[in-house]
Amino acid sequence: MQFPLQIFYDGSCRVCSAEMAKYREYDHGGNLLFINIRAEDFSAETYGKTQSEFMARLHVRDIEGTFYTGVDAFIAIWQAYPECSAYRFLSAVIGFPGVNLLSRGAYSVFARYRHLLPKVDDECRHGACDLKH
Repeated sequence: MQFPLQIFYDGSCRVCSAEMAKYREYDHGGNLLFINIRAEDFSAETYGKTQSEFMARLHVRDIEGTFYTGVDAFIAIWQAYPECSAYRFLSAVIGFPGVNLLSRGAYSVFARYRHLLPKVDDECRHGACDLKH
């Protein structure tokens, strides 16, 4: 995997936006680029995908154009952090067979019902929120 990574996130999802804000805060190496798939100027087709595909699961794309989705996307993101970081530790732990299976199951449930979670504030009515610093 090559950095920087493009992270395609749903800016209208409060949980998703909060998570991306944390990643942005701790990304001191510039290894992560954040792309809001709800922004008015976002075009899924530019990346060879549909909007529905991006909405169904978290997507990350490395500099070579390889996509990682769901739990694999989180592992890719966590690999962008220094070896001694908690995120890097998580990326190793999630590789254990039982943990990996549970993580994939939990993420599938989250992704399926994410649309029921609270949305970002009214300023994002049109689904075009950007990460708040």
